[in-house]
Amino acid sequence: MRTIRIKLYKFSELSESAKEKAIEDYRNRNYDDSSFVWEQIQEDAKEIGLNIISLDDHKANKGEFVSSGEDTAKLILEKHGKDCDTYKTAENFLQEWEPAKEKFERENEGWYFKYENEGDEMEADFLQSLLEDYRIMYNTDIDYQNSDEYITETIEANEYEFTKDGDCSTNLNHSNRIN
Repeated sequence: MRTIRIKLYKFSELSESAKEKAIEDYRNRNYDDSSFVWEQIQEDAKEIGLNIISLDDHKANKGEFVSSGEDTAKLILEKHGKDCDTYKTAENFLQEWEPAKEKFERENEGWYFKYENEGDEMEADFLQSLLEDYRIMYNTDIDYQNSDEYITETIEANEYEFTKDGDCSTNLNHSNRIN
């Protein structure tokens, strides 16, 4: 039998090169964190009546309103802050939508085919704008979760320990460790 003793350090006690190695190792090891961001984005969208199917930097974003664009826009104004891009997108949509809706109801005593086509186009444009807002949010969150700042905060919050060279103690062979 043999016993191996390993000195462990807090992140703040590491040299700059060991910190860089620890950050890079964490970044490479936690590549599935993007699935958590994707789930958060989808949940947020569901709360305002938007079903996001896909967000892509190189293809069209896909999604659908659960009920209508108007209902989704009203939920956004209720649930999202005024500084949020989705709030601004919803506000712009309603500024165009409500007068058009009132005009067609007044002039035609109801909804007619011409309005439905125009309304469909307005909703389709609103949907694509919202999906683009969410694509940007998703990419921003992924970029942040891969930033040195976020990784350092996560390492420190979880009180991970490292060898002098920046190897995380949770990556070491536990059968050789003495606690």
